[in-house]
Amino acid sequence: MTQPLSSSDTPYVINQREHGVVTLTLNRGEKLNPLSEEMLAALQAEIDAIAIDPKVRLVVLAARGKAFCAGHDLKQMRSEPSTNYYKSLFHSCSKLMLAIQNMPQPVIARVHGIATAAGCQLVSMCDLAVASTDAHFAVSGVNYGLFCSTPSVGLSRNVPRKQAMEMLLTGDFIDAHTAKDRGLVNRVVTPDALDQEISVLANSILSKPAVAIAMGKQLFYRQLEMGIAAAYQLAGENMACNMMDEAALEGVQAFIEKRSPSWKP
Repeated sequence: MTQPLSSSDTPYVINQREHGVVTLTLNRGEKLNPLSEEMLAALQAEIDAIAIDPKVRLVVLAARGKAFCAGHDLKQMRSEPSTNYYKSLFHSCSKLMLAIQNMPQPVIARVHGIATAAGCQLVSMCDLAVASTDAHFAVSGVNYGLFCSTPSVGLSRNVPRKQAMEMLLTGDFIDAHTAKDRGLVNRVVTPDALDQEISVLANSILSKPAVAIAMGKQLFYRQLEMGIAAAYQLAGENMACNMMDEAALEGVQAFIEKRSPSWKP
């Protein structure tokens, strides 16, 4: 009789590809998909490979089980209490978050259940997020004596300052509609409509030229960290380069000729 696979035999992340869209699914649902050392390494490897794959146009980050991601694996963290270990762990987590932001393809978080602490950070670092009505978000480390410092970086770049601080200081959960009102997610739909809503959003992005999307994503995040004069300088240079690309030349010509643009796949 065939023996069932143990958790050590199953992949931490499932990679599914269809029509230029890669869905990365966190695959430790029985443990609420914690960002363990192994999960971080698996996600990092997937993101690094996708970032240099021109055939991938968009990434959906999803999860199996009843939760999106419960944050770091606290049991694993507690098993090796040393400053060097924790610095290495949080460095790995930060590296992953930056890789998601820096990759040329847009990333959509598909959120259901809970997204807490580093799980909430993961949502905040995706370019877009669609949540089901059963989703709840928190940066709850403070409830265990650990202020969510690294999650605060992504959270504070999505949510207004005082609302971010309230979440960080109280550790309280917010529901999906509140998360949308505060800017943490883009859309909220019923669980049975989650995949369809993501498909609609993805198809809208896929209908645009990949080069414009990649250049625009890079510029968007770089200019956010600049003063306004430097941001305009960089944005102008970016638009000039974008305008010389054949996709933009075709798009503008199509507008002038009152026809649909004919872009290369």
